[in-house]
Amino acid sequence: MLILNNNEHIAPIYNKSLSLLIGKDFAEKMSGKISLSGHQDSEQVNRRRELLAIEEETNKNKIIENHGKNHFKKQVMEQLFTKVNEKMDLQLDNTESLFYETLAIKDAAPEVLEILCLKAASIKRISPLVKLLPWLAREVVNLVNKPQYRKRADVQVTDPNLALSYIGLDNLQQVIPTFTLKYILPHSTTPFKLLKRKLWNDSLAIGLASAALAEDTGLDRFTAFTAGMFSNIGRLVVTRYYLQTYDELHRAELQKAYDNKDKKVHDALLEFDSSPELLLEQLIARSDKISADIVELMRFERLQITEPIFDLAYATEYKKMCPIAQVVAKAKAYVTFRGLAREELISKSEVKLLLSQVKMTPKCLALLKKSDIDHIKLRFN
Repeated sequence: MLILNNNEHIAPIYNKSLSLLIGKDFAEKMSGKISLSGHQDSEQVNRRRELLAIEEETNKNKIIENHGKNHFKKQVMEQLFTKVNEKMDLQLDNTESLFYETLAIKDAAPEVLEILCLKAASIKRISPLVKLLPWLAREVVNLVNKPQYRKRADVQVTDPNLALSYIGLDNLQQVIPTFTLKYILPHSTTPFKLLKRKLWNDSLAIGLASAALAEDTGLDRFTAFTAGMFSNIGRLVVTRYYLQTYDELHRAELQKAYDNKDKKVHDALLEFDSSPELLLEQLIARSDKISADIVELMRFERLQITEPIFDLAYATEYKKMCPIAQVVAKAKAYVTFRGLAREELISKSEVKLLLSQVKMTPKCLALLKKSDIDHIKLRFN
């Protein structure tokens, strides 16, 4: 969100939460925090620092010896990173190609969401559109066949129309945005094992927190939920394409070094990780704008989420945001605070700074703390 990234005091907090998605160790490294138990006293902390100083001194000679090797590795790494960034620019700057060809988001997907926001919504109007989206038809069938939702253990539903009727319109207002985001989610985030789950959990939490806040202030719950979920589309897309691009170019460079019998370059490339720093840089620079671009291409007319998501990407002041954008901003700030607090990566002063930037009131904070924003609750007759 620009209102957070534009503030020199708050941007490091918000970006620390992005690094936490990649990994706790990485977040600690980026924040300059030494991971210590909250129960350690000052003597233990000082002893740990002494041990670190001794270890640093012991390694000094090795560092000098390896300086030349590390310098060469850094040069090779920078060349690879330049190629990764250039290809990311080509892929992600062409949003229409990304939307229609790579992600292959058909018009039927936003049309279903458009119908769901109408009072005249009906299963009859939705069913033909779901049939045009095999991934969505498969998801709704799988959902109703889960043990907790099956009416009879010996009967399995195979028809998407029947599945939609069983789920019902109220539940579909949660189910369809959720499955749409799931469709965009990266299939794998290796080597960052927890990244996929964290991206998903954060998106869901932002959506549910937005819905809770909207309902409490008289705004439309479905609009807020969908805006909250879709505000994270950019993070999913950037992660997906960064990992694909890095892996593809890294393998190509390894093959090139092998073919040229350049062992020095080949060995340097083998020592690379997938550069969480470069992924973080891409997430910070691109995520919110890509969310806005993707949602704009969905061409919503009745579901009013395009303006809020553009506000999140481009508005410089909270007071200039539309009401739904303000709700989502609160939700995103709260989920950011909660994630960092769980890992003891945010101070009380940072919490105050972060939440004050989105005008979080004690009432809103209390509501979010008592709300379950981690699980979708479906109600079947």
